[in-house]
Amino acid sequence: MKKIKTNQQALAALCVLFLGLLVYAFRRPPRKDWMLAYLFNAASNMAIDNVVVNKGYIEYPVRLFPKIFETHLLFNLFYYPTATILYNQMTYRDKPLHQLYKVFIFSVPLVFIEAWANANTKLVKWKKGWRWYHTFLGITIKSLITRWIVQLARYITSKEE
Repeated sequence: MKKIKTNQQALAALCVLFLGLLVYAFRRPPRKDWMLAYLFNAASNMAIDNVVVNKGYIEYPVRLFPKIFETHLLFNLFYYPTATILYNQMTYRDKPLHQLYKVFIFSVPLVFIEAWANANTKLVKWKKGWRWYHTFLGITIKSLITRWIVQLARYITSKEE
């Protein structure tokens, strides 16, 4: 019973935190860039996480709509996309080298949260040799790709004007 309460409290705390951050993130212009970052990140999260779960590397024992989704909807559609928007805002005018080192400001806390959840809750279970560094590399690379897609879209839009 205590473990279930911990899971619910962890989800509630993360929801409050990231809801506040998401509202803050979308208040800053250019909103179309942040919407692109959000949509690309959320869609690719769902696709990648579906593969990882189906291959048996990660399991989410406690999740929303467990009969429909095997993935963690809150992380894929809420937590990580919000962090990606904030990363994009933080690196809006940065050169690639600065983008590279600033990505760690966002990827490291997300990895710590997942590692803590793996050890202390039933929100995520790493299996088949999955370790923290797999999550770290995945989040870091995907955040950079999302950043570069937003930058490419901004470049194409500026050429059309």
